[in-house]
Amino acid sequence: MIPSASLIPVNDPTVLFISAGMQPLVPYIMGEKHPLGKRLTDAQKCIRTDDIDEVGDACHHTFFEMLGNWSLGDYFKEDSIRWSYEFLTDTKWLGLDRDKLAFSVFEGDNDAPFDQISYDLWIELGVKSERIAKLPKKNNWWGPGETGPCGPDTEMFYWTGKEKAPTNFQETHEDSRWVEIWNNVFIEFNCLSGGKLEKLEQKTVDTGMGLERALAVINGFNDNYRTDLFWPVIQKIEELNGLGYIYGDKSDDEYIKSGDECWVDVRKQFRIIADHIKAATFAISDGVLPSNKGAGYIVRRLIRRAIVMGHKLQVDGNFITKIADEVFKIYEGIYYSSNASEKSDSSRQVSNNKEMVLRELEKEENKFSKTLQGGINQFDKWYSWNSSKDTKLIPGSVMFDLFQSYGFPLELTIEVAKDKGLTVSDEEIEQFNDLLNKHQELSRTASAGMFKGGLSDTGESTKKLHTAAHLLLESLRRVLGEHVYQKGSNITPERLRFDFSHPEKMTPEQLDEVEEMVNEQIKKDLPVTVEEMTVDEAKKQGAMGVFESKYGEKVKVYKIGDFSKEICGGPHASHTGELGYFKIQKEESSSAGVRRIKAILS
Repeated sequence: MIPSASLIPVNDPTVLFISAGMQPLVPYIMGEKHPLGKRLTDAQKCIRTDDIDEVGDACHHTFFEMLGNWSLGDYFKEDSIRWSYEFLTDTKWLGLDRDKLAFSVFEGDNDAPFDQISYDLWIELGVKSERIAKLPKKNNWWGPGETGPCGPDTEMFYWTGKEKAPTNFQETHEDSRWVEIWNNVFIEFNCLSGGKLEKLEQKTVDTGMGLERALAVINGFNDNYRTDLFWPVIQKIEELNGLGYIYGDKSDDEYIKSGDECWVDVRKQFRIIADHIKAATFAISDGVLPSNKGAGYIVRRLIRRAIVMGHKLQVDGNFITKIADEVFKIYEGIYYSSNASEKSDSSRQVSNNKEMVLRELEKEENKFSKTLQGGINQFDKWYSWNSSKDTKLIPGSVMFDLFQSYGFPLELTIEVAKDKGLTVSDEEIEQFNDLLNKHQELSRTASAGMFKGGLSDTGESTKKLHTAAHLLLESLRRVLGEHVYQKGSNITPERLRFDFSHPEKMTPEQLDEVEEMVNEQIKKDLPVTVEEMTVDEAKKQGAMGVFESKYGEKVKVYKIGDFSKEICGGPHASHTGELGYFKIQKEESSSAGVRRIKAILS
């Protein structure tokens, strides 16, 4: 069993958050030996926002916990599928109803063939062919991005409807009552730039079972938010707004059919608050503070969206920290934060960051309350200028300006407009969305540079910069003091970005001294060696362990001569003389108490 990695990706510029269990293990998928062997299990914290618009239904989340078991060049499809079916259906394990299960396999295309092996294995296990859907890559293919390890998958679904499960899964697989509970990925290819697939020497099995969905199914719920992972939070929201989350214990579909759509909207608002504040709590605990760019922007958006939903539910006053407090109670002692890895195991619990997280949430809620008031004031100004013109329609351009310039959410604009007797037409909302899409496209184009490289980038430039990061950390500690610890890094083939704990801006003299110290070690052409040992052994040897919580009981310790000793997963140069000249380009603030250095090798 390996611990969860931090939500903050290490040396991976392609993603803002860890969004799948495979991401921290890519070097081992590509063939590097894992210290704990070929068979691993884990429970990985994840944040995924590509389907944020679906959050609010019964089974989608931005923050979720992915249970996984791994085979690194050991067992493959046959054992994986047989064991999965046994775990799902045998009464000594989950004991799920076989008649409510269905499966999907990759149908094949011009790049890769139909997954006949997986299909035949399900048939051998007694699954009827009608319950096996053959689906394209968008459904049954997994990879971390445009490049990197990938392969076909087979997915397992459970029928959550009160009616008897449909016979033909191929025809009904898009029905929302079929909930995906497990996904077995068979990683046998490496996708190169341009989309070409090459066979990997090592075949890997990566399974992912969403804890939230699995727990709901086991308990007979058709709603993930009824489980222990969310229910205390839902109850707190009920307490704050006086509304009940459950009305007649109906599913969302049943509410819609009976004409009670308003209860679906209320539930959606409850769920968004619960999900988004849980996600923000974990993200801040792992070091991502609300901001206007990158991962910090995602955290800010989640918090503000939750506040808007609270406004809709007529929750009075600040409430975000009260919700987050329930999250901490649920996860007391469960996960560990990589931000405090230099301390003892007991102090690395996420709950130990509670004071800091609540402080940041409170600051963000206070800031957004001012934003909301500013947006309302600006709306009132527009209305006063136009009320004499007998206008009854608010233009999409005005709604977009309120959103872009004042951070005023569309939902609140619509609400305020209706309060004043104005009409919000579908055409104007469409105009708002067109303007928003153009704005987002410009933003994506402007930030496209951050997506260079890849999860499995082991190119020479990246190795050299990764090695330079070790020299930089040790130099910072020798110049500034032993309070310096690594807080994150982002390495592309072009540059190194390194975050570290330090309370104040570095002086030009300190920067020169650090730069000179790094280059001195490069000139010495020191050997870079690696040794496997237990975490305790590494600590006794004085090895730095910034991200040790992601590696398990055995770790790799990289030594650079007698200068640096650090727990790390690679990749590295073999000698410092390979690196070239180290140059610090910029030193700036990253967040409270954290500084950032940007550097290159030439």
